[in-house]
Order: sequence, then C-alpha cells, then structure tokens
Amino acid sequence: MKNAFRKPNRITALALILAVLATLCAFTPADGLRKAQQKDAAEAAVGPVYHLDAPSDDCALPLQRADIVPEDLPFMEDARSAVLIEAESGQKLLSRNPDERLPMASTTKTMTALVVLENCAPDEVLTVPDEAVGVEGSSLYLAYGERLTVRDLLYGLMLRSGNDCAVALAIHVGGSVEGFADMMNERAARLGLQNTHFVTPNGLHDEEHYTTAFELALIGAEALKNPVFREIVSTKYYTIRSNVRDISIKNKNTMLWDYGDCIGVKTGYTSQAGRCLLFAAERNGLTLVGCVLRCTPMFYVAPQMLDYGFENYEKICAVPDGHELASARITGTEDEIGLVSDRSLFILMKRGQVLNTEVRVSLDENASAPVAKGEKLGTAGLYAGGSLLGRVGLVSREAAASPDFRYYFDRLIRSFGFH
Repeated sequence: MKNAFRKPNRITALALILAVLATLCAFTPADGLRKAQQKDAAEAAVGPVYHLDAPSDDCALPLQRADIVPEDLPFMEDARSAVLIEAESGQKLLSRNPDERLPMASTTKTMTALVVLENCAPDEVLTVPDEAVGVEGSSLYLAYGERLTVRDLLYGLMLRSGNDCAVALAIHVGGSVEGFADMMNERAARLGLQNTHFVTPNGLHDEEHYTTAFELALIGAEALKNPVFREIVSTKYYTIRSNVRDISIKNKNTMLWDYGDCIGVKTGYTSQAGRCLLFAAERNGLTLVGCVLRCTPMFYVAPQMLDYGFENYEKICAVPDGHELASARITGTEDEIGLVSDRSLFILMKRGQVLNTEVRVSLDENASAPVAKGEKLGTAGLYAGGSLLGRVGLVSREAAASPDFRYYFDRLIRSFGFH
C-alpha cells in the first residue's frame, strides 16, 4: 500500500509547485511600481522637498502663485483696467481692475484670427460675401465678388483692423456671423474664461460683447502659440493681392517700431470702449502679454508695464531635461531603475528671489516589467506655497527585462522560508 500512495503524492507536489508558479506569473506583474526612492531634482535656488503620490491640481483659469503679488503702479492709473502676465503660465505680474467686464473694440479680432486659423487653411481662397461689403468703421473696402486668400484677409484683419475682413472670414468659417460668434464663445469656454462673451467678430459695440483685461491677455497668449498668427501680428507692412487689386497696408500697432522686443498684437477703439491695446514682447526667453482697456495713453502705459516685467522677472530652468527625480523597483525585477524628467521645466522667478518649493511624485501603479527605456511611468509636479509651478513626465532611464523562470522560482523558494 505504501508504493500505491507515493506516486500520487509526488504528482500532487509537482502540480502544487507548478500552480504556485503559474499564479505568481499571472498576478505579480500587476503589483506595479514599488515605493520610489526620491532624489534631489531642482537647482539650489529652488531647494525642493519631496512628497509621494500627490493629487493633481486642475483649474479652468491659470493658478496664481502666492509668492507673486501683482502690483498696481502709478503709471497704470490712466487705464480703467490693465494686466501684465507671463505668457506660458498666465501668472499676473501687474494688475489694475483685471477682472472688470468691459468692451474691447477691435482687440476682439485676436480671437477671430485664432478661431479662423484653427478651422481653415490660410491658403484657402474665398469670394467676398455681400454681407462683408460696406461694413462700418475701419475697413479694407472689400468689393462684391472680390477673391482673396484667408491669409490675406487675416493680414487685413490684424494690420488694417478691417471690420469687413472680420465679417468675410466669419461667414467663410462659421456660415454666418452668428454661427462664428458661437465658435468664438466655445473657444473662450475651452480656455476657461468666465467673463468673456462675443457677439461680433470685429468688436463693433454691443452690450453683450465684453471681456476683461486678464481674460483678453490669456486669449492673446493662446493665439501667440500659433506660428501663423504670430507672424501676422509681428509684421509691419504687407501687400494684399486679390483678383482685382493690390493693397499695401501698414500695421496700426506702433509698438512694433517703438518697442524693440514687441511681437504684436492688436489695437482697438470705439467711442464706448475707448482706446484698448493687447500687446506682447519677448526678451531672453521670457514672453510677456499685457492688456489695457479704456486707456487713452495706451502707447505710453504699455511699454512701462513691459519694462517692469522684464526688469523684475526672469525664467530659470528648475528641472533639466533627463534629470533623475526618483528611482523605483518594478515588479518582475530586483533592480532599481532611475526615473528622469522627459523635458526641461522652466519657472518664473522674481530676480534675487529664492523659492521654497517641493516636488511631488506620482507613480503609475500598473507598471510592470518589461519596461522600455524612455517609457513613461509617472509624473512629477513642482510646487511653491501649494501652487503648481509646472509638471514633467517621469520616464525610465533604462530598460527592465521581463521576469524569467528563475525570478519566480526564487520567490517561491523564499515563500516557503528558504533563503
């Protein structure tokens, strides 16, 4: 009877071992990343403290840093509303009544141009619709049946401030002025704007057509990300060629001549809105966007706002591209792999300031071997005073191979208390 039971017992033991190994192979990789060992990340001026698995911060409008308090300086007193922001972050550097709803006249055309460029090709040719002929105010004097490219009309829109160009483009893209206004409002909503509403593509006065200095500056910063828009608004002179004539135009924004670092963007005036200016400049990698509404000496105030920004703020590299921020042991391997930033992170700093910051690391819990070199395994956020300064992705510095039979066998042996 003894021999009758030995063989089944050996088979049972072997089956048990194989079952355990199969279970480990099936479920162990899903355990994901183990606790990361964190490493120094930013430059000495930033001095970070690290935290794991921080919740993300998402907000419709840009978060404003507690360490930067926007000033209201005497030279801004001639503006009913004014703001200066850093283009990438939307951080306010100067402000005066930045959230007051006001009409914005032809600075409206910044959003018009952005929506047009996002919805059609610049080289499309259109025939001037009847509704665009004889539009009041500043005009390119478009004629019935005249044919022009979208690009030429955009130059007429932004340099000459052609109200007729705005109507022609709106009908081409939106089917009607009303339909295009809906597109403008939808784009504003996607930017998270809360105090902006469009009725016309050209800014001719309407009680329901308004924005704020802050939100208009955000529109300007968004539009400047488009290279075609940026090229147009920084152009001083341009010749438009239609099927019936050539028209030479000059940009109405005199800051392009008077302020060396200026890159645009748009002037505006109606009797109800007063003089309005959306402006931008770039120096040493820092792009500033400003806005003044109802400001008669706008070409006097705007340069002083820009000078203040450039003299008092700079951008520094807080996290270099490829910098190791953490290390982790991935399930399926006994080796730690380094986690590095997938890009450089630049942050705004007040000159002479030292920021107390922290880096918060969030790891992908589902990651398991094999891992390719450069594979994204999490994110790292740089914070100051609870405000998010920016995020980078965390990618593996090296590859991690799939676990082999020996890995699972060793784990099985250890599970029975053998080392």
